[in-house]
Amino acid sequence: MTKKTKNSDWAEAKKRCRLNQADIQMAKEMGMTPKSLLKNIPAPNQQWKAPVREWIRELYESKFGKVLQFRMC
Repeated sequence: MTKKTKNSDWAEAKKRCRLNQADIQMAKEMGMTPKSLLKNIPAPNQQWKAPVREWIRELYESKFGKVLQFRMC
């Protein structure tokens, strides 16, 4: 897989999951792939499932004990 393909996969996951750069960074630090993020988008009949953004933050906080935050200037 080339670098262009990897970047486009992350861009697609960012767009479809409505993530920001901090969410992407947290997912990368936990070893997630864009495919795993896209697979976890809740379907309309899965109302029990948290949105991907919240899911990433919960996993990151339980693993590292804090939530990564970026300041955009």
